[in-house]
Amino acid sequence: MTEYRKRTRAVHAGSRRSQYGEVSEAIYMTQGFVYETAEAAEQRFVKIEGDEFIYARYGNPTVKMFEDRLASLEGAEAAFACASGMAAVNGALTSMLRAGDHVVSSRALFGSCLYILEEILPRYGVEVSFVDGKNLEEWKAAIRADTKAVFFESVSNPALEVVDIAAVSELAHAVGAKVVCDNVFATPVYSDAIAQGADVVVYSATKHIDGQGRALGGVILGTEEHIRGVVEPYMKHTGGSLSPFSAWLMLKGLETIELRVKAQAESAQRIAEALSREDKLAHVAYPGLPAHPQHDLAMRQMGAGGTVVVFDAGSREAAFRLLNALDIVIISNNLGDAKSIATHPASTTHQRLPEAQKAALGITPGLIRLSVGLEDAEDLIEDLRQAIGEM
Repeated sequence: MTEYRKRTRAVHAGSRRSQYGEVSEAIYMTQGFVYETAEAAEQRFVKIEGDEFIYARYGNPTVKMFEDRLASLEGAEAAFACASGMAAVNGALTSMLRAGDHVVSSRALFGSCLYILEEILPRYGVEVSFVDGKNLEEWKAAIRADTKAVFFESVSNPALEVVDIAAVSELAHAVGAKVVCDNVFATPVYSDAIAQGADVVVYSATKHIDGQGRALGGVILGTEEHIRGVVEPYMKHTGGSLSPFSAWLMLKGLETIELRVKAQAESAQRIAEALSREDKLAHVAYPGLPAHPQHDLAMRQMGAGGTVVVFDAGSREAAFRLLNALDIVIISNNLGDAKSIATHPASTTHQRLPEAQKAALGITPGLIRLSVGLEDAEDLIEDLRQAIGEM
């Protein structure tokens, strides 16, 4: 369906119908599949053809529909759906790396991503160099002739720093390194990461793809050769695949993702503009604001500021008073949901980091991450204003 626009592909791409001709995609809740003969079973284990399946850990018709639909949206040749976003990050990196390999990563990452890069990969002999993702000179200095991969969040969590995908990809490809891009904040709606140079794109489908707080999920996207030859063998043998029911929820989420994300981004822009006029806040960051240091890059790379706004209440105590005074906005640690969610990263998602590292990443004691939902923007602004008044 590549000739159709994204919104149409989000509804129809990858669809398969059984003999019953169902409108809504079928949920194939089975762990295995029946072979007509022993010879057919043997042949399927030699080579899978078309829509053939062996075992739910290897693949499933409902999961395959989700993979194909998201690959169509992302402009990727293939995808592998995972049990969670972190299963996808871990699978994308670990499947391609070996002891002695070198990775260069942006240091501004989600806490669990940092754990994989700082703790897990070095444990198995992978050398990791961290850079300021915004600084191309640091990327240039860190990428070596033997660098195997680079990793970054296209928009960092939570400080909303924007990485130049095309420029970093050019530097990585010059030495033959793979570019792995965690694209959660950009969303499949605003993403052109593969067209801009990324080799592998990772999503936590838990966020905007489901977008309604119902299920965990992740996905790794790339070329057919890489997904089938590198990612899939690792994932199917280590057990990080997505369940059919969760895949069905993600399919339903994709049908409305463009409508939801564009509405959320429009509200986020209005909220960021309103918060930037609040004198009691120490700092407001949103890529859609002209004052954002990478505003021009964000507009060129995504065309919008996204669904997340961050602001600094000035102190941990003020942040907690603000959070506790919110009425509509809920306190949680997810993002990309239909409900607006406020998070205090320093005490939750990035709690384990030393104070000096938090400071280097812009995670101040008063920082609040606001994931803008589908509520009326004016109601959210009023809620935030009254909460700011309680600081």
